[in-house]
Amino acid sequence: MIQGANNRPDYERQLRRAGVRITRPRQVIIELLGKMEDHPDAMEIYRRAVAVDPTISLSTVYRTMKLLEGFGAIHRHAFEGGPSRFENASGEHHDHLIDIETGDVIEFKSDRIEQLQDEIARELGYDIVHHRLELYGRRRKVRKGG
Repeated sequence: MIQGANNRPDYERQLRRAGVRITRPRQVIIELLGKMEDHPDAMEIYRRAVAVDPTISLSTVYRTMKLLEGFGAIHRHAFEGGPSRFENASGEHHDHLIDIETGDVIEFKSDRIEQLQDEIARELGYDIVHHRLELYGRRRKVRKGG
């Protein structure tokens, strides 16, 4: 993963190295992606990009995301019940809890879960090379009066 001075992914450099022309719409998209801290879908990325430059097309967003995904610069998540969502591929490994009522994606890290996964794989005769954990839930209702 190529990163810039601010420790954010340098998507522009990755695209240029691959011979991809950096147009004004693509520049807007990669700047937005470099700043994102959530897990937007393509329509949300499009909405954010159009707010900056109304000439950007949804197809440009899709093509740019596909290119970056192919380089391993972003991760595509196909969380159940919704469109594919994206996140920067840089950073530490983490897992996701998806709120099934709001669609919110909460990132979390658990050393206990990581250790348990390693133990299970080892017991079955495997080394984990990649994994992704997604939990789906709804917020607990707090009862008044005990």
